[in-house]
Amino acid sequence: MSASEIQVILVATVTGLISSTTFLVSLFVGFCFLAGLPKLRKSGRGSMVVRNIAEQMTGEARYIRSDAPSGSADQLRSPELLEQAGRKQ
Repeated sequence: MSASEIQVILVATVTGLISSTTFLVSLFVGFCFLAGLPKLRKSGRGSMVVRNIAEQMTGEARYIRSDAPSGSADQLRSPELLEQAGRKQ
Protein backbone atom coordinates (compact mmCIF):
# COMPACT_ATOMS: atom_id res chain seq x y z
CA MET A 1 0.00 0.00 0.00
CA SER A 2 1.40 3.33 -0.99
CA ALA A 3 1.12 6.63 0.83
CA SER A 4 -1.38 8.01 -1.69
CA GLU A 5 -3.70 5.00 -1.17
CA ILE A 6 -3.57 5.45 2.61
CA GLN A 7 -4.34 9.13 2.18
CA VAL A 8 -7.35 8.33 -0.03
CA ILE A 9 -8.63 5.81 2.52
CA LEU A 10 -8.24 8.29 5.41
CA VAL A 11 -9.97 11.08 3.49
CA ALA A 12 -12.85 8.76 2.55
CA THR A 13 -13.19 7.58 6.17
CA VAL A 14 -13.22 11.10 7.59
CA THR A 15 -15.67 12.24 4.90
CA GLY A 16 -17.99 9.33 5.70
CA LEU A 17 -17.85 9.99 9.45
CA ILE A 18 -18.51 13.71 9.02
CA SER A 19 -21.41 13.17 6.61
CA SER A 20 -23.08 10.51 8.80
CA THR A 21 -22.61 12.63 11.93
CA THR A 22 -24.07 15.67 10.16
CA PHE A 23 -27.07 13.61 9.02
CA LEU A 24 -27.76 12.21 12.49
CA VAL A 25 -27.43 15.61 14.19
CA SER A 26 -29.74 17.26 11.65
CA LEU A 27 -32.23 14.40 12.07
CA PHE A 28 -32.16 14.81 15.85
CA VAL A 29 -32.51 18.61 15.71
CA GLY A 30 -35.34 18.33 13.19
CA PHE A 31 -37.20 15.84 15.36
CA CYS A 32 -36.77 18.03 18.45
CA PHE A 33 -38.08 21.02 16.50
CA LEU A 34 -41.11 19.13 15.19
CA ALA A 35 -41.83 17.59 18.59
CA GLY A 36 -41.69 21.04 20.18
CA LEU A 37 -44.16 22.66 17.78
CA PRO A 38 -47.29 21.57 19.72
CA LYS A 39 -45.98 23.49 22.73
CA LEU A 40 -46.36 26.72 20.75
CA ARG A 41 -50.15 26.35 20.48
CA LYS A 42 -52.44 28.73 22.32
CA SER A 43 -52.96 27.72 25.92
CA GLY A 44 -56.05 28.24 27.98
CA ARG A 45 -59.06 26.51 29.38
CA GLY A 46 -60.32 25.09 26.07
CA SER A 47 -56.90 24.12 24.74
CA MET A 48 -55.40 20.66 24.81
CA VAL A 49 -52.12 22.17 26.01
CA VAL A 50 -51.97 22.41 29.80
CA ARG A 51 -49.00 24.37 31.09
CA ASN A 52 -50.01 24.44 34.74
CA ILE A 53 -52.77 23.12 36.93
CA ALA A 54 -54.26 26.59 37.50
CA GLU A 55 -55.49 26.64 33.89
CA GLN A 56 -57.72 23.65 34.59
CA MET A 57 -59.11 24.82 37.92
CA THR A 58 -62.64 26.20 37.97
CA GLY A 59 -62.14 28.71 40.75
CA GLU A 60 -59.41 30.54 42.52
CA ALA A 61 -56.83 28.58 44.49
CA ARG A 62 -57.32 28.70 48.24
CA TYR A 63 -54.22 28.18 50.31
CA ILE A 64 -54.14 26.89 53.88
CA ARG A 65 -52.52 29.19 56.40
CA SER A 66 -49.24 27.94 57.77
CA ASP A 67 -50.54 28.11 61.34
CA ALA A 68 -53.89 26.44 60.57
CA PRO A 69 -54.60 23.29 62.57
CA SER A 70 -54.34 20.37 60.20
CA GLY A 71 -54.68 17.45 62.56
CA SER A 72 -52.47 14.45 62.74
CA ALA A 73 -50.16 14.05 59.78
CA ASP A 74 -48.10 11.12 60.94
CA GLN A 75 -47.40 9.22 57.74
CA LEU A 76 -46.21 6.15 59.58
CA ARG A 77 -49.55 5.81 61.39
CA SER A 78 -51.86 6.18 58.41
CA PRO A 79 -54.97 3.95 58.37
CA GLU A 80 -53.64 2.01 55.39
CA LEU A 81 -50.34 1.16 57.09
CA LEU A 82 -52.05 0.30 60.38
CA GLU A 83 -54.42 -2.03 58.52
CA GLN A 84 -51.51 -3.67 56.71
CA ALA A 85 -49.63 -4.13 59.99
CA GLY A 86 -52.74 -5.66 61.55
CA ARG A 87 -52.91 -8.25 58.78
CA LYS A 88 -49.29 -9.32 59.33
CA GLN A 89 -49.85 -10.11 63.01
